[in-house]
Amino acid sequence: MILYPAIDLKDGQCVRLVRGEMAHATVFSDDPAAQARSFADAGFAWIHVVDLNGAFAGRPVNGDAVDAILAAVTIPVQLGGGIRDMDTIEYWLARGVARVILGTIALRDPELVRTACRTHPGHIAVGIDARDGRVAVEGWAETSDTDAPKLAQQFEDAGVTAIIYTDIGRDGALEGPNVDATAALARGITTPVIASGGVSSHADLQALKAEESTGIEGVICGRALYDGRIEPATALALLAA
Repeated sequence: MILYPAIDLKDGQCVRLVRGEMAHATVFSDDPAAQARSFADAGFAWIHVVDLNGAFAGRPVNGDAVDAILAAVTIPVQLGGGIRDMDTIEYWLARGVARVILGTIALRDPELVRTACRTHPGHIAVGIDARDGRVAVEGWAETSDTDAPKLAQQFEDAGVTAIIYTDIGRDGALEGPNVDATAALARGITTPVIASGGVSSHADLQALKAEESTGIEGVICGRALYDGRIEPATALALLAA
């Protein structure tokens, strides 16, 4: 199971939100490139990056910070936030992003996801962010009537590399991941699932690892890495076991 350290970008800084509230951002670093190098030096195999401003604006906003991250590390980077058309997808893949995450547009225009997967096989993931089981979009500002599992099932034959499933109610709150909902979603599809939201301890990682057979192949962790609740070497060894 892959552990993805998260770099969430707001106004060029590395921050963590609580349940997606932009007004409640904690700044952990004003140097995203240095943070990325720190994660690479710690032995992580991937880095998960989100342009938070971009998610609200519907277009890339923290491009300079993303470029700096890409220049700072050689490990692959997956990027989400404000990526809603083919031009932006192709721009970031050309810049060196290994995997583009499509969120809002996956609900609004699923055919674009299919086109992107055909055009760039192996480089497209879908981010499904859920509030009480319903898909939230536009930087989590809007909650739709669509169930998260239903949306995931729409892309079963599209060639999506992974579904990144975030429980908004747990995100940044250090209350533990929604293991049951994540495992249930993974069981219902063949696309690999990456869990996100609420991971706060090594025990949380163990709980997700125990459900690996359902199709959970990765987990994203942010605040708990920044504040030392999760120690990188221990966590990586646990998930590699």
